[in-house]
Amino acid sequence: MIRHFQKKFIFVSTSALIVVLFTIIGSIASIAYFRSKNKVNEVLTMLVQNNGQLASKNIQRQPQNFFGSRFSREGMFQYRYFSANLDRHNQTTAINNQHILTVQPSAIQRLAKRVTKFSRNNGVISYQGVHYAYRIKRSSKNTLVVFLDETLLMSETREILHVSIALGILCLILYTAILIGFSKRAIKPIIQAEQRQREFITNAGHELKTPLTVIAANTEMQELTTGEDEWTQSNKEQVTRLTRLINNLISLARMEEQPNVAITDIDASAIAKRVADSFKGVAMQNHHQFRVNIQNDLHIQGDQNHFEELINILLDNANKYCDDDGQIIITLNKNKRSKNVYLTVSNSYAAGKDVDYNKFFNRFYRADTSHQIKHQSGFGIGLSMAQRIVSLFHGKIKASYKNGMISFHITLRS
Repeated sequence: MIRHFQKKFIFVSTSALIVVLFTIIGSIASIAYFRSKNKVNEVLTMLVQNNGQLASKNIQRQPQNFFGSRFSREGMFQYRYFSANLDRHNQTTAINNQHILTVQPSAIQRLAKRVTKFSRNNGVISYQGVHYAYRIKRSSKNTLVVFLDETLLMSETREILHVSIALGILCLILYTAILIGFSKRAIKPIIQAEQRQREFITNAGHELKTPLTVIAANTEMQELTTGEDEWTQSNKEQVTRLTRLINNLISLARMEEQPNVAITDIDASAIAKRVADSFKGVAMQNHHQFRVNIQNDLHIQGDQNHFEELINILLDNANKYCDDDGQIIITLNKNKRSKNVYLTVSNSYAAGKDVDYNKFFNRFYRADTSHQIKHQSGFGIGLSMAQRIVSLFHGKIKASYKNGMISFHITLRS
């Protein structure tokens, strides 16, 4: 149980940090991306306004905003760009490639004619693995197309993103390591409260057994002197009922005190058949049909005593809530494609259509229906014990309702 709390605390805390880091890194990357794109647009605007050239004398007149960037006179020479002028017949009249070395005039001519066919006057085009942002300025006489190599501008965004991710991963690793080291101290109050609760249940259970024993003995003495009547019979039934409750609570507390059980290979088929055979008389006595579908030679990883107790709990629960003249079915099988063994215990339960099955495994849970009040004689502890046993076996348990039958499905490792 302590490990369960510790793992859950680490998982929740780490998940929260991942969300925070993802938000921060995403925000930083988005801001860097928009700043770079804005810088590209500003440079393209300057190129279009100056007929394909960057005029350093007009730098100070550029607007400044949060996503913008400051231009310097020397910094203007870092950009790589080229342009082309086309006439009304889409023929090239002038090419400017003084600020680019890797794109030949013939390629500039083809790129210019290509982008002028697009409906948009700006965008990005790829040439030899390099992305060039372009902008078109159309007039009645000619068309100016400017291209800007955005590799240098966008590389800042990539570097910021890579650095942010690396720092985020490093922070996550350090945080998780520190969290693991101090997790027990952080959940110490929860651990202490859980331990005190288990100790209280165990001690109170042992203390309650003494007065119950005295009450049972006094009831037997009264029967010897005055004979058995409805009052003494009621006393004995209540003593038996409370004794069973105390034993169940102590058993559940002891299960939770054990972080693990000795998991071995056990013959699930043989155990299930033995428990089912012993249950047939109980089912017949309550006028229930009892069907057994158990495959032979199925083995699981578990504890023999706990597995036997698991089947007893499920069958007792099925018998307790089965409809009059209903049927109880126990199935143990294995899918050929799966390594797991599946145990299913079902019973007729006409009133179970609108029941919240997620609460069935809560301690002392009872759905308030007249059908259940009629049949119920337990305390809502059994299914909690079944869930704990399945957890010790590293399996899964769930409840479902279909065609008037309530079923408990258990998945166990073979």
